[in-house]
Amino acid sequence: MAVQSWSALLKASTKTALIHDVRKWRSKSTLKGQGPWEIEVGEPVPSTVPCLESDVIKENCSNPVFMRKDTKTSFLWRVRNLPYPKEVYNISVEPDQRCCILRTNNKKYYKKFNVPDLNRSQLPLDSSALNFTHANNTLIVSYKKPKEILTLEHELLREVKKLKGTNEGDVDCKTQ
Repeated sequence: MAVQSWSALLKASTKTALIHDVRKWRSKSTLKGQGPWEIEVGEPVPSTVPCLESDVIKENCSNPVFMRKDTKTSFLWRVRNLPYPKEVYNISVEPDQRCCILRTNNKKYYKKFNVPDLNRSQLPLDSSALNFTHANNTLIVSYKKPKEILTLEHELLREVKKLKGTNEGDVDCKTQ
């Protein structure tokens, strides 16, 4: 089964632990070097490098912001800056494309997103596990985790507890 192969792959991989609210992956690039970080859960850490130019083009702060935040029992996505009432939103599952589709009736927002955890474990998407709510201009989409994912996460949590993790400020920085 794919769940066992994913679990075995994670146990055999090289791991680094930093206690933070982000889950990110890095894989090998095509030239066998380290590829870029891919953030799967949480918000990316904002850059601390100050901007040198005063008239830089930047994204409007009122644009919708889509990010994933999980709970123990469900996968959770938050879309900030969506001011429409709950009746406008429609969320569906596309099993053949292995993704969920969020759209509005007024055609102002459309987002296709997948559940990487289910794809890695090769588990099917279930439309009855999908739910959403809207409050404070934020749409919260939840997908109830299947029992296979819950047992896998429990195993992986035991594996991660074996690692020596550091907090964000405790990183050992070697000087020259």
